[in-house]
Amino acid sequence: MGLFERFLSVWVGVAIVIGVLLGILIPSVFASIAAIEYAHVNMVVAVLIWLMIYPMMIQVDFSAIKDVGKKPKGLALTLVINWLIKPFTMALLGWLFFKGIFADWVDPQSASEYIAGMILLGVAPCTAMVFVWSQLTKGDPNYTLVQVSINDIIMIFAFAPITAFLLGVTDIQVPWETLLISVVLYVLLPLIAGALTRSLLDKNNDHSQLNQFVSKLKPWSIIGLLATVVLLFGFQAETILSKPQTIVLIAIPLLIQTYGIFAIAYFLAKQLKLPHNIAAPACMIGTSNFFELAVAVAISLFGLHSGAALATVVGVLVEVPVMLSLVAFANRTKHWFS
Repeated sequence: MGLFERFLSVWVGVAIVIGVLLGILIPSVFASIAAIEYAHVNMVVAVLIWLMIYPMMIQVDFSAIKDVGKKPKGLALTLVINWLIKPFTMALLGWLFFKGIFADWVDPQSASEYIAGMILLGVAPCTAMVFVWSQLTKGDPNYTLVQVSINDIIMIFAFAPITAFLLGVTDIQVPWETLLISVVLYVLLPLIAGALTRSLLDKNNDHSQLNQFVSKLKPWSIIGLLATVVLLFGFQAETILSKPQTIVLIAIPLLIQTYGIFAIAYFLAKQLKLPHNIAAPACMIGTSNFFELAVAVAISLFGLHSGAALATVVGVLVEVPVMLSLVAFANRTKHWFS
C-alpha cells in the first residue's frame, strides 16, 4: 500500500478534527455549500464522491466475467455473504443497538438515521479496497477481479430494492426516485465511465497506460474522500461537540458486524475447503464496505446534516484498521487451509 492507503485512518481522523473546527468557526460557509443541490443531491459532494469512485471503477475488468465458472465455490461464498447475510445482520444490529441497548442515549429520530446509515454500509459490498486486502493476503488477483466484477453487476440491480426493503422494515420512509437516482449516479454511470476509460487506455492489454492513469488519479481519490469527511463533520460539528459519545455508539455495532461477518465467512470458507488464496479475498470482499457509495446515498436520501451520513463516515474511520487486523489474522491462519 502507498502512504495514503497505509495511514488512511490517520488522515480520516485529521479530516474529522479539521471539519469540526471549521464547522464551529465558519458555519456560514458550510451552510452555503449545503444549499448547492439538485433533486436532493448536493453538487459539491457529488463531484467529490465521483473523484473517489471513478478511479476504483477503472480497475474493474468485466472481461474477467468469462472465468465465472472457474472455482465457483469462492464466488458463491462471496455472493451469499454480500447479498443474503450481511445486509440483514447489519439492519438487525442497528435496530438492536439504537432501538434497544442505546435507546436511552439517543433520540428516536437520530436512532433511525444511524440505523439507515448502517444499512447503507451493509448493502454496499467493497469494490476497490478489496484489491489491497487481496494483495496483502497473497490472494489470487484474477479471481478477486471476477468476484468484484460480478458483485458490481449485481449491485446495479439489487442495491436499491434491498436498501428500500430494509429501510422500510425499520420504519424509515425512503423516496424511491431519490434512491434510484443515487444508484444511477454513483454506481451505473461510474461503472460505464470506468469501463470506457479502461477500453481506451488498455487496447494492447498490457495495463501499462491504465496503471499510470490510475496512479495519477489515486491522490485525487483520497482528496475527494478527505474533503467529503471535512464537509460532513463540519455540518455535524455542533451535534458532535454536544454529543461526542455518538461516534463511539455508532462504532460499536459496526465493529461487531465487521468481525462477526468475517468469522462467518472464514468458517464457511474452511468448511468449503477453499484454498487460502481464494478464501481470504472472498472473506475480505464480504466483510468490507463500499463506503464511498454508502456516504453518497446517505447524503442524497437524508441530507448532509443527517445521522445517516455521519454513520457512514464513522464506517470509513472504523474500516481500515479493522480490515488490517483481519488481514493479519488471515495471514497467520493460512495453515488452516489446503
